[in-house]
Amino acid sequence: MFRSTRLVLSARSIARASVISRRLHGTSRSHGTVSEVIPRPTEEQRANVTLKRFWKKVDVAENHGKCLLTVTLDKRALRTPEGAKLEVPSSRRLLATLIAIEWENQEKLIKSHALPMTSIASRAIDGLQDEGARFDLVAGLIKYFDTDTLCFHEAHPPALVQLQEQHWIPLLKWAESTYNIKINIFDSVLGNSQPKESKEVLVKEVNKLGQWEIAAFERAVLTTKSFIIALALVKGRIDVEQAAQAAHVEVVSQTQRWGEVEDSQYDPTDRFNFPADLDATST
Repeated sequence: MFRSTRLVLSARSIARASVISRRLHGTSRSHGTVSEVIPRPTEEQRANVTLKRFWKKVDVAENHGKCLLTVTLDKRALRTPEGAKLEVPSSRRLLATLIAIEWENQEKLIKSHALPMTSIASRAIDGLQDEGARFDLVAGLIKYFDTDTLCFHEAHPPALVQLQEQHWIPLLKWAESTYNIKINIFDSVLGNSQPKESKEVLVKEVNKLGQWEIAAFERAVLTTKSFIIALALVKGRIDVEQAAQAAHVEVVSQTQRWGEVEDSQYDPTDRFNFPADLDATST
């Protein structure tokens, strides 16, 4: 039987949810989620669909028999885009709480991409429960290793070189020493590739992750364009702030040199426009 527990949301929790939403605002929208009472948008509408808040109460329902947690809106379970109940293991209570806070934090209007933790959980449920599907995903993601953000180094200006040495070199050395692999460094974007043996080792390592960690890993790779940053993040080598700093080295360098660029997607006042708290999915 389900036991519904009223989620008590403090001002601090709501503030934290705001930060989480801001950090994840720029991530992929392809895995946005909807409630069972929200009609799924068409492909044309998906990117910009705007919905009105219709619920009054957000709860976390617990099924002790199955050791599962479900976020509910007015006692109705959230559902993934494929129609499955959005249920997470009881061991991942933090994830369920963060999802609930996301929905509680929505005001009059919401957009599907403003629910990042919900999106990651839905991705894990809809697409990554099968081991074969996870293996196929990792086989595709390893391609980012050939064009990894960390592997393209510039010799100037000095400020950029310093940022590369500060944020990139330690992660490259960590990956090489931890997994006993060789990582090539490039000064051009043409015709580059990483050693086959290194790819095989990294694929084997990531394939050890479960569906929840893989979902977080995928989001991190797509956001940072870096297999190594994502791996370091899910392995706990770096935190979200450090991952964001490593991913934005070139933008920070340009901002320091030329000032703010109006069209830039990077906001130096919000350095966490990034899948924040991905580690919560493996808690």
